[in-house]
Amino acid sequence: MNFALILFLLLVVTFVAWLADRLAFRPRRRRAAQAALAEFDRGPAGRIRASAGEAAVAAEREKLRAARERQPVWLEYTAGLFPVIAVVFLLRSFVAEPFKIPSESMLPTLFVGDLILVNKYSYGLRLPVIHTKVAELGAPRRGDVVVFRFPPDPSVDYIKRVVGLPGDKISYENNRLTINGNPVPLAADGDFEDRRRLAVYRQYSEKIGDIAHKVLTELDKPSDIQPVMRFPHFDQCRYVSRGVTCTVPPGHYFMMGDNRDNSLDSRFWGFVPEQNIVGRAFFIWMNFGDMSRIGRFQ
Repeated sequence: MNFALILFLLLVVTFVAWLADRLAFRPRRRRAAQAALAEFDRGPAGRIRASAGEAAVAAEREKLRAARERQPVWLEYTAGLFPVIAVVFLLRSFVAEPFKIPSESMLPTLFVGDLILVNKYSYGLRLPVIHTKVAELGAPRRGDVVVFRFPPDPSVDYIKRVVGLPGDKISYENNRLTINGNPVPLAADGDFEDRRRLAVYRQYSEKIGDIAHKVLTELDKPSDIQPVMRFPHFDQCRYVSRGVTCTVPPGHYFMMGDNRDNSLDSRFWGFVPEQNIVGRAFFIWMNFGDMSRIGRFQ
């Protein structure tokens, strides 16, 4: 489901209804109310005034005016919702967008069920639906956790960590990551208990760029990295029994999950074009199964 497109269509429909109400329907209701009040004043208002006083007459007039000027139900649920939908659309398109983590590929950083916020302006402002960038505000850094539209199927959103920038040479062999010939520091950091699977995995601290984070991997496990398709710029990658080495082409990024042995990422399906990037994930705002998860993450 393309929620951005649905929200945009709702915005257009409610805006048209709101504009029609402002320019045509509301003035018509006001004229009808004025005519009804004039008719009321020519009617038995004098008798009501005499028996009940000015307050009763004013109350009756206000009741009549409100009834004549009230929006019909179809306008309440279209024009009446336009301001709310407009605010949601602007916030979601240009400020922050919520996402739900669906898989374990980013363990131990992000858990299944984490509800996260994604900064939509960190890497520039894009027009919603058509994804055209209209303002340059920054670029992804090594180590950022990024949501992007999956290159083989842009209707699906993925979340991974940026490992390689344009021009970088990325090597993942024997379960060790090397960037531009420099092995990425990796230090044992205890065990990670996956309560969902009732399993324990080896956990390591890793630092990519300026960002320190934790990853899961089995260093003594044989590498088994094979491409699942011939992707664009396939010739920039070399697959061997030890793993894979790729040179990131201009305008593209190399993404990997923190759960290194359980992540379908750039090692298998290739590079992420810059235009596919949605934004930088930065905050867990809810996890209904574990409230302690709320907060920022690296």
